Amino acid sequence: MIGPHGGNLINKQLPLIEKERILNEINEFTRIQVRLETLKVIKNISFGVFSPLEGFMNENDYHYVLDTMYLENNLAWPIPITLDVDEKDIGNLKSDDKIILTDSKTTPIALMNIDDIYNYDKKEYAEKTFGTLDKMHPGVNAVFNYKEKLIGGEIFLINPPKTLFPKLDLKPIETRVLFKEKKWDKVVAFQTRNPPHLGHEYIQKAGLTYVDGLFINPVIGKKKIGDFLDKVIIKAYQRLIDVYYPPNRVVLSTFETEMRYAGPKEAIFHAIARKNFGCDHIIIGRDHAGVGDYYGPYDAHKIFEKFPDLGIEPIFFKSFSKCNRCGSIVNDKICPHSNEDHIFFRGTKIRDMITAGKEPTPDIMRPEVAKVILEYSNPFVS
Repeated sequence: MIGPHGGNLINKQLPLIEKERILNEINEFTRIQVRLETLKVIKNISFGVFSPLEGFMNENDYHYVLDTMYLENNLAWPIPITLDVDEKDIGNLKSDDKIILTDSKTTPIALMNIDDIYNYDKKEYAEKTFGTLDKMHPGVNAVFNYKEKLIGGEIFLINPPKTLFPKLDLKPIETRVLFKEKKWDKVVAFQTRNPPHLGHEYIQKAGLTYVDGLFINPVIGKKKIGDFLDKVIIKAYQRLIDVYYPPNRVVLSTFETEMRYAGPKEAIFHAIARKNFGCDHIIIGRDHAGVGDYYGPYDAHKIFEKFPDLGIEPIFFKSFSKCNRCGSIVNDKICPHSNEDHIFFRGTKIRDMITAGKEPTPDIMRPEVAKVILEYSNPFVS
């Protein structure tokens, strides 16, 4: 099985004795409340999904990542993982101080050892990460709403944030054990933020043909308006797997993180996370993690050429469609027929049909999946 990114699977859970000591001394620490999506970052760092990170990036790593897409230790990492704070919350805090990060109910979530507190340029952060300063881009808009300062430093988990789907919340140590129990030496990951249509099923099963197991890993977390609700995505996949997949060849598990819509850079980020889960292949389709027209349709394919040392191997699909003349779902390499013979799986078209209360046709989506979606009066983020 493939090793974690950097060689070691990070575990930042405090031992019970140390946790009790910190909780007994809790009033001695400055507390900083963090937003919901930051809680997910803490969780992913703590359980090794973001290995080799052991905390929020200090100033050196922040600039290395922005400028080179590598950490200071020469490990690939394409997107800054930062903690932004209000200047008023910092007070007299300085390097080597310890603080407690809390949720909105002031529950202590993590202890943080401050490495540094630093200024940053929001324009530089946004442009170097997303390739644009257009605030219509959801990632850019998020950065411009960040607070004034960034804090870098190691974290230690005190209380794991609550998860939305506990039975599907598998940690990297758990997926790795599970894959070994199933005798899966090679595993392909599938990243998604949508319910499955027939095109998704086609590329998942095509990828599975060459490996031992399929790891379907939907992103659960903050998404843009118009994306599908998390519960809709999960229920749709559960139904598809129950009816159309061999149970010994697929695992469904959630990846709790916000979508950043960073296009090609996020494709590398998603690949690293799935490598940490124990996958040695990942399916990368057209416009992976893209939004609008900010990235070319195959930029997420090309960027992997810059990371020959990544470890996890991408499986690229440029296009897939239903060919009426072939009578099956095909990709661009295997079908000679013109576009007039094809039904293309367009997310916008599927959303429009669902919004109108119409069930997507069986040549686009499994009826069982369509029925799950239509159980909801509004299956979209609003």
